[in-house]
Amino acid sequence: MDAAATLKAYLDLCRVSNLPTVWTNVVAACVLATGRFSAGPVLLVAVSLSCFYLAGMVLNDLWDRELDRASRPLRPIPSGRIGVANAGFLTLLLFAFGFIVLAAAPYQSGAFAATLLLAAIVAYDRHHKQNPYSVLLMASCRFLVFAVAALAVSGRLPAAVVLGGSLQFGYIVLLSLTARYENRRWQAFPFPVIPVMLAGISLLDGLVLGVLVDPLWLLAGIGGFVMTLAGQRYVRGD
Repeated sequence: MDAAATLKAYLDLCRVSNLPTVWTNVVAACVLATGRFSAGPVLLVAVSLSCFYLAGMVLNDLWDRELDRASRPLRPIPSGRIGVANAGFLTLLLFAFGFIVLAAAPYQSGAFAATLLLAAIVAYDRHHKQNPYSVLLMASCRFLVFAVAALAVSGRLPAAVVLGGSLQFGYIVLLSLTARYENRRWQAFPFPVIPVMLAGISLLDGLVLGVLVDPLWLLAGIGGFVMTLAGQRYVRGD
């Protein structure tokens, strides 16, 4: 493969189009925890949790590669565009870099929550095909994104952060159950329900900030929504 094709394969593997949803989660958690937007700490946590998200996506494809050979043979690993060893190395590198970056955050209590996040990601990726309750694990990962971000920038987990994370927890459960229902249909929905719902993660963040902090924050949610949908035109996020 040429360089452009290799890059596209890695972008597909990591599902990078969903990253704006992580960024708005981080912004929401940090603003709800501190009452203000501090660019430096928010950027640190956003980079760290982006690494966790990307690593989780790669690990998911690593453990699903045999199933994907039958059901999704064009995914990067079963298609041979990315080797298993390279994907495994990338997973470890991303998780390690995520912890290293998080160590520079103002409060180290975020690292403890990040350990729980790592455990939840691994548990979900390893068992989601066999466990009907794995949607709760996936939703827990989003809640823990809020917890890591808030603890890393403030050292505490105020009620507003718990509320924002809990709303995302419920939304992710709904999204996951909708995706399962679509997969069981004899044909997909006639419109892109799951891509829109994925982008809606950011919109929910904007709504929460708009209600609890300042209506102008709704613009951030709309921005994340638009960025995610735009990214999915090049890299699928489901």
